[in-house]
Amino acid sequence: MDTSSINLRYTELANTSCCLSCGGAIGYAKPRPGEYCVDLGSGRGTDVLRMAEAVGETGFVYGIDAADGMLETAKRNAEKLEISHVSFLKSDLEKIPVPGGIIDLVISNCSINHAGDKQKVWDEVYRMLKEGGRFVVSDIYAVTPVPEEYRNDPAAVAECWAGAVTHEEYLNTLSKAGFSEISMLEESKPYAKGKVEVVSFTIFGRKEKKCCCCS
Repeated sequence: MDTSSINLRYTELANTSCCLSCGGAIGYAKPRPGEYCVDLGSGRGTDVLRMAEAVGETGFVYGIDAADGMLETAKRNAEKLEISHVSFLKSDLEKIPVPGGIIDLVISNCSINHAGDKQKVWDEVYRMLKEGGRFVVSDIYAVTPVPEEYRNDPAAVAECWAGAVTHEEYLNTLSKAGFSEISMLEESKPYAKGKVEVVSFTIFGRKEKKCCCCS
């Protein structure tokens, strides 16, 4: 998938009224006071600012996005609301400039499917989370593999399914990253996109605490 063209498209959409999200991860996330949170694919910063309000000034929220226009809009929104305990960082999702083991909550709304290497993204989620930390991610999976012809198709990219993988591949990626406690929070019926059917879903997972087996 051509990430440069994706970033350009989302930069162009930064100041439009277009809805860019296909999921409701924030509705399940329930950030708590004092928590440190990350939004992958933070766009205009709407969910980052909502989490910042929930965690309060003793917490902190990072917004990660690769589109300059989205980041500029998000920063302006934070300044208008005088919210300072946030940071919007330009980065691909495969290598995120956030320290490891400090994050309580990671959310994402239909952004991970855009990544070229989804395993690296989920490895980063696992790295950032502290033990006991959690994620709530909305995304799309494909019932059958998405044909290559759609990978860089502007319409398919905009509808967030061009980079979708199958349900089995998605869960295998999570397992390889180290997550074992996974639950499905919501899942749509399959619906047609191009030559395939896809499913919108939201999942929850937690980074297990290491067991101290002291005798």
